[in-house]
Amino acid sequence: MSNPAEQRPTSRRVVLKGAAAGAGLAATGIATAPSAHAAGGGRPESVTARLGGTSVTLSLAGGALRWSARRGGRTVIGTSALGLRLGDGTVLGNDVRPTGHRHRTHRSTWAPVYGRNATVTDQYQEQRWDLRDRATGIRFAVEVRAYKTGVALRYVLLDRGAATIADELTTFVFPDGTTVYSARDENAYEAVVPGAVPVSGAAGTDNGPLTDLPLTATLPGGLIACVCEASRVNYPRLMLGSVPGETNALSAFLMEHTARGTGPVETATTVTTPFATPWRAVVIGATHAELVDNAELVLNLAPPSALADTSWIRPGKVFRCELTTAAGLQGVDFAVARGVRYVEYDAGWYGPEFSTPDATKPIAAIDLPSVISYATSKGIGVFLYVNRLALTDADSLFGLYKSWGVRGIKLGFINDGTRTMTDQIIDWAKTAAEYELLIDMHDDVRPFGYERTYPNWISLEGVRGNEQFPTATHNVTLPFARNIGGPMDYTICYGQSRDKTTNAHQMAMAAVYYQPLNFLFWYDKPSKYNNPANWPGLPWFNAVPVTWDESRTLAGAIGEYVAVARRDGATWYLGAMTNETSRTLSLPLSFLGGGSYTATVYADGTPGANPYQTPVVVGTRTVTRDDTLDVAMAPAGGQAIVLRPS
Repeated sequence: MSNPAEQRPTSRRVVLKGAAAGAGLAATGIATAPSAHAAGGGRPESVTARLGGTSVTLSLAGGALRWSARRGGRTVIGTSALGLRLGDGTVLGNDVRPTGHRHRTHRSTWAPVYGRNATVTDQYQEQRWDLRDRATGIRFAVEVRAYKTGVALRYVLLDRGAATIADELTTFVFPDGTTVYSARDENAYEAVVPGAVPVSGAAGTDNGPLTDLPLTATLPGGLIACVCEASRVNYPRLMLGSVPGETNALSAFLMEHTARGTGPVETATTVTTPFATPWRAVVIGATHAELVDNAELVLNLAPPSALADTSWIRPGKVFRCELTTAAGLQGVDFAVARGVRYVEYDAGWYGPEFSTPDATKPIAAIDLPSVISYATSKGIGVFLYVNRLALTDADSLFGLYKSWGVRGIKLGFINDGTRTMTDQIIDWAKTAAEYELLIDMHDDVRPFGYERTYPNWISLEGVRGNEQFPTATHNVTLPFARNIGGPMDYTICYGQSRDKTTNAHQMAMAAVYYQPLNFLFWYDKPSKYNNPANWPGLPWFNAVPVTWDESRTLAGAIGEYVAVARRDGATWYLGAMTNETSRTLSLPLSFLGGGSYTATVYADGTPGANPYQTPVVVGTRTVTRDDTLDVAMAPAGGQAIVLRPS
């Protein structure tokens, strides 16, 4: 096959793909409305998968492949182009004929090792269209699934052998009046129309009007949808880009560079066929709150656990220690006292991470064997940070850490994006599992459901982190955006004078966000909390779990406010957060069981001159499932509430 790089000018590939998609839609008369007739005057052929008021349709118009999705009779994705461009320039999807069709329904339940809920229901209707490209005879298929919680689609190359994929031509045409929440790398979210995604990128990275996934869209009529990817294997990461001349359209962009521009450029991906591309999922909520509860759709599209034994995988809270032996030992004692499962030595424990890429030798200030031995004797695990530059032989390094008694690794500056890096990330997770090590991947890594397949891959970043002290608006955007795609390492900065939020807002994060590995007390020393009376939020952090039997989102609006209740055993933990606007939420407690509960309420006191100076006030009351709780929050504030059976 010819080199795809030779077939295009140096201008951004997303512009070319977008222009081609837009031209294709315009040529068939469906840029603004579905075509009424296919070539020859017949009606377009179509197949639809439906479940619980959600539907996804595949259709042909003049031999061109299209898709659309609806929820409750309302459009989520209007008629949009589908297709793949191969390395020799062949486009699969522009002129095809169906050769076969099959459909099936599926319903099962499964129990994650950890998660938002103790059991997950996997129920969908699937339609598959087998197709043949008229010009080349190449056989391929498109599979679509309808869930109550959203829709998904993927391509399957059917001919045996190999194929080179240069571009994916999947488009997402949203209804008029749609707003998308665009963010790239660690940038803040920007609310824009789909056609106005900001141009971003630097020398050596992918450039253009591009946004990372998950990508959330608010739609007319109150619907909200989040585009995610799942089961990405042997394939580059998906971004979405604005389509020139199309206000409401986004098109797929397969990354050619790593997110931050290291490593070789990969303009195409060669795969062994038959081959299924990753799933493109659209999680849908009739309300913003419902969207949060529907996030497990991404997990349902990922392969089941590849690990026969997961008994060693233990989610938990983490405390980062300063880089001395004494700080490590004190950190262990603090972890025992505060219900924290792990301590961590971060960047610098083996020297400057970029100039000392040898993660086998601690600096002289840290007697690591002594710290690990002491931690183990106290039932506390140790995490070690490792920059990617030190991962030249992960098998050897992870084996060494296993022999030391290390329990987990936090990988730093992971450059997700290319197919090579997709394969590398999965291999790191697999290798870590072989040595019974948890793994937390940091920097611009994006989720694709593989915490189900390798549940030791317990967390990842891929977000503008709380240690950058973002706005309260950013914090109440994340539950409806980044966190929909998967677990999120978002350090909780309780008690920090640099916070733009109240302490109660920081506390609420522990229930609002799904974080099975939850770093607490960021930038702090144990000595800061020597007088617990000065820190009324400590009992909340002592008690709050990180994995759950049941989760319910009680209220929410992206960028404005959110309230989530999560159950561990018979006890519920409720977190509520607001943006810079003070507000009171009236939350029915109908999710509680029978009998009475003691509600311990950690609330904002009288607002201070700055949000971080707003005190936390603690009160208790008795409630039942028949009650409604009025949750008052100061500007940039929140509440954290424990509900225990009386």
